[in-house]
Amino acid sequence: MSRQHTLLLMAFLGLLIVVMGGAPILKGGFYIGKHEGDTMHLAELVLRMADGQWPHLDFMTPIGVLALAPISVFVKAGAGLGHAIFYAQMLVAALLLLPVLRVAASRLTGLWPFLYGGFVMLLCLALVHGEAQSAISISMHYNRWAWAVAYVIIPLAVLAPVGAPRPWLDGALIGLGLAALVLMKVTYFVAFAPGILVALLARKQGLAILAAILSGLAVAAVVTVLAGTEFWLAYLKDLLTVATGDSRQAPGDSFTNVIAAPLYMGGSLTLIAAVIFLRQAGRAVEGLALLVLMPGFFYVAYQNFGNDPQWLYLVALLVFVLMPGPGVQNGFGWDLRDALRITGILALAFGGPSAINLAFSPWRHLAAETEDTVPLLTRLPAHDDVLTTEPRAYTANLARPYDLPGDPYERYRPFTERADAAFLNGEELPECQVEGAIGGWFELVTEDLEVAGFGGAALMGTDLYSAYWMFGDFKNVRGAAPWYYGGIPGVENADYLVVPLCPMALRLRNAMMTSLEEDGWTLDEKRRTELYILVAPSRP
Repeated sequence: MSRQHTLLLMAFLGLLIVVMGGAPILKGGFYIGKHEGDTMHLAELVLRMADGQWPHLDFMTPIGVLALAPISVFVKAGAGLGHAIFYAQMLVAALLLLPVLRVAASRLTGLWPFLYGGFVMLLCLALVHGEAQSAISISMHYNRWAWAVAYVIIPLAVLAPVGAPRPWLDGALIGLGLAALVLMKVTYFVAFAPGILVALLARKQGLAILAAILSGLAVAAVVTVLAGTEFWLAYLKDLLTVATGDSRQAPGDSFTNVIAAPLYMGGSLTLIAAVIFLRQAGRAVEGLALLVLMPGFFYVAYQNFGNDPQWLYLVALLVFVLMPGPGVQNGFGWDLRDALRITGILALAFGGPSAINLAFSPWRHLAAETEDTVPLLTRLPAHDDVLTTEPRAYTANLARPYDLPGDPYERYRPFTERADAAFLNGEELPECQVEGAIGGWFELVTEDLEVAGFGGAALMGTDLYSAYWMFGDFKNVRGAAPWYYGGIPGVENADYLVVPLCPMALRLRNAMMTSLEEDGWTLDEKRRTELYILVAPSRP
């Protein structure tokens, strides 16, 4: 690509960052339409990091430090959480601008640099994680960012450069990208590193591999200097906790369904066709790399909520760029240029709903109604720029089985699959669950505890969230999990445990209570209301 076209592409991508990234800022706040719980979880992670805490060392999470640092930087600088999210998205897009230009200038021609670069910027700047549900959400923003990084490093490895090769530069970018995936969401690194390595080996890119290793090690060294060697052990421990636990290994369909269920089968067959046709067209290295990447594509979709196959547009790019000239046929006499063109169109079609949802999200946010909205973090006025509607904030429903002793459906209970019962000092806890009004729960409980004289204590909940410190005069618990994944991390640092009678996640409360009992913790009851029991934990 000529220098003129490179400058034009840079201007185009810069304009996208300013327009798509700046549009939400004009709204004056971040008006979310779903995933309030996920947003509260993100708030706790970001605010604790902005306060100087480190993921894995000071609180348990499988999410990497680079998923939080861009937002935390702006919160620490004084921005409200909503605006910090907007600024962080623009920062991530800006950081990827030059790597995207390298891919576009060295691997693509025609309109593809603009289409490719625009989609990568979209992954950075969208206000929804994907799928076809249009409600605005920042949930799983790190998945979009990780895909944006993958859209840089995979083409660098799989596609041969159009002009003079620059293995040191390309290898360094690949190494930095892989390091970013490790520190953002390690699933992406595990899924894509094998295919990237196979592509580089098949092309005999020894210098690129060396550059990737050196740049990756440089990132690891910087993190080790900043956080210490114990950071890596703590990170590994958090990852193992999630991988071996029962609560959050995968939040959606089974791995088989992500490949072969009716919703996903068309995309899966398109990917298989791309591998076959590329190899038949003489693109042996690219077809092999895509074949090795295939399980990783499926695994990332399986492991992420919504099971969104964001790899479809990457497959479309590869097959369109790698189409052979006219007249190349396979053993059946099919024109492989036409076959790959059709494959690319199918990939665009199957990925269309998610891509369109991403593209429209900043504009839907700009047009969102703002009446009857309230801050999500009602007790943190500095961060009142994240808002949701009043009904979503305060509508609370109580769910309970209708087959308990004395209920009309009692006779059918032996045929159901219910959560194992939970006990507190020999007392069986109620089998019920609160749906909605997450902020309402924390407001009610923290107000009651403050009046009762427990202000200033380090509170930990036996539930999905433990965000009491964001709603009242309480401390966060070192080592605890803002989002519960398994075990009882941080309990040794808690002054009190809040045991909900009807939690937001019944199975998780019961699992935590079982773990406390099995580990021999003594739970001294201090207060009881119609919502919760407060206990003081003592070491076994």
